[in-house]
Amino acid sequence: MTVTGLPTGVSRTAVLIAQAREAETARPSGLFKDPLARPLVEAAGRISGVSEAGRRAAEHFVLRTRYFDDRLGEAVRAGLRQVVLLAAGLDTRAYRLDWPAGTRLFEVDLPDLIAFKDRVLAEHDARARCERTAVAADLRDDWPASLVSAGFDPERPTAWLVEGVLMYLTPEDGAAVLKRLSELSAPGSRLSVEHVNQAYADQPKMRPAMNKLAATQAAWLSSVEDPERWLAAHGWRAEITHQADLAVSLGRPVPAMAHPAVAGAARIWLVDATRD
Repeated sequence: MTVTGLPTGVSRTAVLIAQAREAETARPSGLFKDPLARPLVEAAGRISGVSEAGRRAAEHFVLRTRYFDDRLGEAVRAGLRQVVLLAAGLDTRAYRLDWPAGTRLFEVDLPDLIAFKDRVLAEHDARARCERTAVAADLRDDWPASLVSAGFDPERPTAWLVEGVLMYLTPEDGAAVLKRLSELSAPGSRLSVEHVNQAYADQPKMRPAMNKLAATQAAWLSSVEDPERWLAAHGWRAEITHQADLAVSLGRPVPAMAHPAVAGAARIWLVDATRD
């Protein structure tokens, strides 16, 4: 039965990502296991009629999930115990990853989405594997104040994850998010982030997906051409992983959307950055 309260627009895209995690969990050789993906999808209402670009995107969502899982794992093994997921959506990392004792994880997202997710997880008696704090805030507003009020300590190094959201923000709003995030980041903090370049958004095969996103008030509004330079301006030292290389390292076929022979100059940036 569908639980009411899941918002539309950008928040609805979280269902597509959860569907990809659900499908990967069913694979015997899956890159991760997310047993909560199916309950969340069923409660939200499964999205059918996914475009060809959307089906290809599912391959990316799976690789991206594993990439960021690994980056967060590296951060906590390095001693970081404060984690923040911005625009967390239907993410369940607080419940499915192994977190060291003393880890505190903050999830920031829109109030309606957080309320929906918490309600579904409570109905399934889900138990987080760390201290999880949900923070209701809009990234276009003063979310740092809400985060600090919830117990976030800007004096402690933080592992940040900004996954699948910046392309939906205007360049000005995206720059403001990065500025505020950086101001809250003590030396030794880590940042895992995803963005795209304009060539990726402009691919002819992406046009149906872009039109559908725009029709649901979830249009892509920004891109980044040089993520290393972009992050360096805010005090971060970045390393970029090409999605094709990531697929090979995980023993998976290179997704068509990332294959150099198909994608050309189009790029989805997967970035791991450190604040010295």
